[in-house]
Amino acid sequence: MTQNTSHAVMAQRHESKYSLDDFPTPPWATRALIEHVLGGEKLSKLNCLEPACNKGYMSRVLEEYFRSVQSSDVWDYGYGKVEDFLNSSYQTGDVDWIITNPPFRLAEDFINKSLEIASVGVAILARTVFLESVGRYNRMFKINPPSVFAQFSERVPMVKGRLDKKASTATGYAWFVWHLERKNDTRVVWIPPCRKTLEKTSDYDDKSDDDISGSENFTASNQLDLIDV
Repeated sequence: MTQNTSHAVMAQRHESKYSLDDFPTPPWATRALIEHVLGGEKLSKLNCLEPACNKGYMSRVLEEYFRSVQSSDVWDYGYGKVEDFLNSSYQTGDVDWIITNPPFRLAEDFINKSLEIASVGVAILARTVFLESVGRYNRMFKINPPSVFAQFSERVPMVKGRLDKKASTATGYAWFVWHLERKNDTRVVWIPPCRKTLEKTSDYDDKSDDDISGSENFTASNQLDLIDV
């Protein structure tokens, strides 16, 4: 029996449970959150924490909008503070917003920790399928659903270990947003096609990425490591 190696199958984002899940966020996808989802917020007077900052691709965009941005990551990527967010000593109200693209297998833990700390809101970039699973519904969504589920109408290509302007993907992504003072039912919005208007040539100036190899292609055995429960 031959393995199905079609792009749609091989581009699915499956990572070993021991991996850092290093998939940098294209800067335009962060601007999309601010411009099309949080556009009404007065962010320039607020601060923000990005606790899975990687090389700062998301943090640098957040600095375009927030008064100040703290950045950290469990691994030393040469940007921000080296810190394990899930075991950090942040207290309730230490930051206004927490915005990040966490490791998928730890996304639920990141959300729970963030909701304990942030005073205004939390925004998590995750695969659209994060909405699924009975276990996650019972543990989190039934009790504390997001205020906004913002689905990208166009694909957000993410490549393992680097930014790649020419990358493509079969994986859908969305922003999950919690406004902590709003307890209404979840509002579903679609982020319109915006890559062409929000992407900057300078977003891809980090030459250090050239030395890091990687792709969204994984073996069939790795695809069993992140089954949602």
